Amino acid sequence: MIAFNRTAAIAPGRTASAISFAHDVAAYLKKSYDLDLEVLLPIGGNPSRIAWSTRYKDMASLDAVNTKMLSDKHYWDMIHKNSDNFLAGSVRDAFWRTV
Repeated sequence: MIAFNRTAAIAPGRTASAISFAHDVAAYLKKSYDLDLEVLLPIGGNPSRIAWSTRYKDMASLDAVNTKMLSDKHYWDMIHKNSDNFLAGSVRDAFWRTV
């Protein structure tokens, strides 16, 4: 099992908009990719962050979804239209393997 987490720093004054977008993109990925994506906010540390988290059966499953997303115009339109919600260069991805 592969756990995937993406974090991003929220731009000042954009928290409500960032949370709304996070839920919109999670709903789109559920509908279009059958991907169960959780939206997370930190309990401690820097409060101006948001995260998405999901699990894949294996790396091949993750790669298949990522390959499909690369050519998904609607997905990229959503990302570009909401980029001002986040600080440039703050997106970080983490991949974890269950043991």
